[in-house]
Amino acid sequence: MEQTQPPASLSWVERLVEIDTTSRDSNLPLIEVVAAHLRDHGIDPQLFPDESGRKANLVATIPAADGARSGGVVLSGHTDVVPVDGQQWTSDPFTPTIRDGRLYGRGTCDMKAFTAVALHLLPRMVEADLRAPLHLALSYDEEVGCLGGAHIVKQIADLGLAPEVCVVGEPTSMRVVTAHKSINLLEVTFTGIAAHSSLTPQGVNAIEHAARFITEVRGMADAWRTGGPFDPAYPVPHTTTSVNLVSGGIAGNTVADRCVVQLEFRSIAADDPAEVVESLRSVAARLEAEMKAEIPERADEVSVRLEVLAQVPGLDSSADGPATRLALALGAAEPEGKVTYGTEAGQFAETGIDTIVCGPGDIAQAHAADEYVELDQIVACEQFLGALIDHLSATTAEAGR
Repeated sequence: MEQTQPPASLSWVERLVEIDTTSRDSNLPLIEVVAAHLRDHGIDPQLFPDESGRKANLVATIPAADGARSGGVVLSGHTDVVPVDGQQWTSDPFTPTIRDGRLYGRGTCDMKAFTAVALHLLPRMVEADLRAPLHLALSYDEEVGCLGGAHIVKQIADLGLAPEVCVVGEPTSMRVVTAHKSINLLEVTFTGIAAHSSLTPQGVNAIEHAARFITEVRGMADAWRTGGPFDPAYPVPHTTTSVNLVSGGIAGNTVADRCVVQLEFRSIAADDPAEVVESLRSVAARLEAEMKAEIPERADEVSVRLEVLAQVPGLDSSADGPATRLALALGAAEPEGKVTYGTEAGQFAETGIDTIVCGPGDIAQAHAADEYVELDQIVACEQFLGALIDHLSATTAEAGR
């Protein structure tokens, strides 16, 4: 893509990328920078620390000209980024570098460019004669299960902000995305009885029973793959599941008394995540009963525990809803189908806010070594959010159209 003009918000993108907000670390240095910028322009942000006090969500409202703070549009972004451990980068991932019309650095694409554009345009938002408020919502720990997103939607509700429309600025190449699958991360812990491997009847092998569970999960995946239900709008048109982490045993000559399995499933709207979880609980309960039956007199030492580590609801917004119509009117590209990756959009939509995903960059560059965003994508985002401010400043158009 040939760059036509440098992004006016480039310095803000660079500033945010330089702050290492890998999910395992604090996001407070970035939150404090944003909060100071908001206060400098007369906006008092609300900060919501997590239980550790090391991370925080931020919610800020640019009120309408008449002082109204409820309604309007919320711009949503997450502050954390994925690790760079083990990746081979051409340049320092936290030193933004421009090469061939692209800005390289961790978080350039996913998703600090969107947030940076909003911060760059803050003075214009404050000066505008807004008919409806604009809200900025920045969360923590999106990359490890949308943990901050689950809280921030409640915090927005508790503040009485009631936005009508939400734009989640994840990378979509500035194309409207109206639907994505749910994300569900589960951990199953098998506790058996250890024994010397020459005396296997005296033990209950946690690994072997975990293997049976894994086989059941693969059977579910195969059934979805061949029998559906299907949604052809997705590149992978069915619900998927896979076991991606297994840990167990202490030695080759010891019956394993512990095995931990992590699996993920991503469901289309036709499959209810709660029903899938209950099916997996039933499998776990059956295996637990069989494990206990091996040595009945020690059954109380044996267990299978299933824990839901994270659940992110899917998104299935109307292609003719107010969020989509607004985004298209502001210059976003038409939808091209549904996406398999997840975002916080489903969390916003569950609270009744009509929500889409639309932001600069291509998801193919997210999480990769030499992550980048095209400079022209940042310019397109500037034009999009600038058009939003103009739209909300107009006196004739109806808010949300």
